[in-house]
Amino acid sequence: MNSIWENILPEYLYYWYYAGLPKFIRIFWHFVIFEFFRYVVVDFVVILYFALNAKKRKRKWELAKQALRTANPLVSIIVPGKNEGKHIYKLVKSLNEQTYQNCELIIVDDGSDDQTPIIGRSLERNGMITLFLRNEMRGGKASAANLALRFSRGEYIVHLDADCSFDRDAIENILVPFFLDPKIGAVGGNVKVRNYKEGLCTRLQAIEYLKTISVGRVVTSTLGIYKIISGAFGAFRKEATDGIGGWDIGPGLDGDITVKLRKSGYRIYFEHKAVCLTSAPNKFKILAKQRLRWSKSIVRFRLRKHNDVFTPQGNFKWSDFFALFENVFYNVVLNFAWWFYFIDLIFNYLGSLLFVIPMNITLYIVVGYAQMLSVYLLSERKEEEMSLLPYVPFMTLYTGLFLRIVRTRAYFQEFFQRKSYDDPWNPVKSSDQARANGF
Repeated sequence: MNSIWENILPEYLYYWYYAGLPKFIRIFWHFVIFEFFRYVVVDFVVILYFALNAKKRKRKWELAKQALRTANPLVSIIVPGKNEGKHIYKLVKSLNEQTYQNCELIIVDDGSDDQTPIIGRSLERNGMITLFLRNEMRGGKASAANLALRFSRGEYIVHLDADCSFDRDAIENILVPFFLDPKIGAVGGNVKVRNYKEGLCTRLQAIEYLKTISVGRVVTSTLGIYKIISGAFGAFRKEATDGIGGWDIGPGLDGDITVKLRKSGYRIYFEHKAVCLTSAPNKFKILAKQRLRWSKSIVRFRLRKHNDVFTPQGNFKWSDFFALFENVFYNVVLNFAWWFYFIDLIFNYLGSLLFVIPMNITLYIVVGYAQMLSVYLLSERKEEEMSLLPYVPFMTLYTGLFLRIVRTRAYFQEFFQRKSYDDPWNPVKSSDQARANGF
């Protein structure tokens, strides 16, 4: 019997076969207790529930879609940004091909020093956009978005990034959920990586987006704990956005406005059929800067600005508590716990690392392919997205090491130095104002 297993299994698998389950769990406790449970068990149970309710959901969807077409509300599409001149025409062309057309398009130039003012004003004169606004002095993305909000006339606001493109029914699909439930205050779109063929960096981000957005946000939305609407593609009730005062100074303004809406009593919904394509950083150095900014915002907004959701009070809600708890626990707490786990391995199982490391890699690769199965079940681009399968093994290093190191650095910088206020993503005057007001 032993010789059969020796011939079938690699040496490290053979070692674990005879080591036994208790030792396996002791060594891989971080994976088994937290990551496997959250990203495999919970995700697949929710996706199964989502699939079993497909017919019921489709009936409600069709009724809501008909209600949208009957009401035909004016929708304000706002596009704040700096130095986006090269993207504006392509964006306008993409929006002109949408199935929903009762829209006004407002572009805000936040102090650009490229050709954005010339291009924007030309598009406005030729009737290709509704309104072009410009901040002569850069005020930051929140300032630009709020300027557009003040001039918008629509019942709903759709916030876009200029470098995005959209499936033809994307605007219609992101509006339909508002007619499913009047308590829905905002709807997040499904953001995918357009330039995934540019290299390993973009391919790994494409897989990450599919797992964390296309699948992950279906899961959190179904559980009622969806907590961030991407600034690349999100829709908001105008009255809800006005009621909370619009966007506050970022970075992290996307998650911030989502939490503000949740705390105001609105439901937040994710629509996986509203597809937006964006260009991801194509170099790891640029990607690291982006993720440093994103990770700092978790500490700044989740743990400081909105820490009241963790304490009992008059407007305390368990859904808000779990929405932010899940975010902080799996991104911040477990990130630090992993380093303690790593130290535990070095001190207690140094002699077994030749068996531990290959098994650890195997576990994450297997889970990675299991997660891609859920991606496949929800995908509208099955053949295109399944072409990424050969790159799944690289995700072990990407998420398990590269992103973990970036997050750890960001958390230390924000906890002890509040470095987000020094980020050039915002002008100095805006960051100083945010610091003074506790944002």
